[in-house]
Amino acid sequence: MATDTLAAPGTASAGPPRRRRGGIRSNENIAGWLFVAPVIVILGLFLLLPILMALWVSLTDWNGQGSPFTGDVPFVGGDNYSRLFTEDGLARRDFMTAIRNNIYYVGIVVPVQTALALGLALVVNNRLLKGKGFFRSAFYFPSVTSSVAISVVFLFLFANSGAVNRLLGLLGLDGPEWFADGRGVLHLLFGAFGMDSPPAALTSGGPFGLTWWDWLSGPSVAMTSIICLVIWTTSGTFMLMYLAALQNVPVALDEASTLDGASRWQRFRYVTLPLIKPTTFLVVTLGLIGSWQVFDQVYVMSQGDPAKTTLTPAYLSYRTAFRDFDYGSGAAISFVLFLIIILLTLFQRRLMADRDGTRRGRWWRRRAPERS
Repeated sequence: MATDTLAAPGTASAGPPRRRRGGIRSNENIAGWLFVAPVIVILGLFLLLPILMALWVSLTDWNGQGSPFTGDVPFVGGDNYSRLFTEDGLARRDFMTAIRNNIYYVGIVVPVQTALALGLALVVNNRLLKGKGFFRSAFYFPSVTSSVAISVVFLFLFANSGAVNRLLGLLGLDGPEWFADGRGVLHLLFGAFGMDSPPAALTSGGPFGLTWWDWLSGPSVAMTSIICLVIWTTSGTFMLMYLAALQNVPVALDEASTLDGASRWQRFRYVTLPLIKPTTFLVVTLGLIGSWQVFDQVYVMSQGDPAKTTLTPAYLSYRTAFRDFDYGSGAAISFVLFLIIILLTLFQRRLMADRDGTRRGRWWRRRAPERS
């Protein structure tokens, strides 16, 4: 009897204690969801829902009349996408021309604006420079000015009798008709070396409906003026990002490398650049996204002309949907452009990853002793 009496408390306390449901953590979770609920509702209503609606439109042949979500709108599936890549016709040729133009645009704008922004940041960050506030404001001012207003100003600068051609005339050069010359820069360079007509091997065929000679045209003269405009207006914003990163570089590291005998170039390459690598990744990513979405400068200055040499995917999507009233194809172009931006961003992230740090982390995981 005594044994049963003594064992009873032990038996009752053998099981694990039950956790109370709710409590402080549960209240914190509920409060957190209540705080973020308005943002989730707004983003879902004005961002996610329009994207899903546009995705549905890209699968239909909607002409803009009535609602695209009725049964009267023909459902075409992936035909709008296949016309851009596989079917011969004007749709694929225009899309591939826009891709070609944007490739040259991105290949020039992103490296030049990144290098220029870093150079301006280094100049403004110089301790011996006087009037830093003035130079920061002067370099950043084009970035806060309306792109439409700047585009109109550049139209006057690059006119046939504009300031740019007058300046070239003082140097003994004949300026081109900037927004009427559809020749590519590389074609002009080939012509300077006597290659006025393309070889038969470059005109007989090519990928996606364009000949190899078309792919090797380079940016046109009109696109070059747009490139100059964009580089001038975007470098100021990226300069501020680099300037903030440079001001966070520890002065002790620079002084220590100086005492070790490192030159100015060595300090910049082995000390400054690795420390501002995250900012470089941010600048290149934002530049890549913005350069693939260029629209307003093309709309104001050229509208794709001359000879479609300034046509870009973003402007082609707008023109196809709102001028040709082919909303399905216009939405399909926008989603292909979205996919291109995502893939290039992921590729750039992998390219700029810290491989040494990754290897050290993997080595540590291999050699770490197991817990007993």
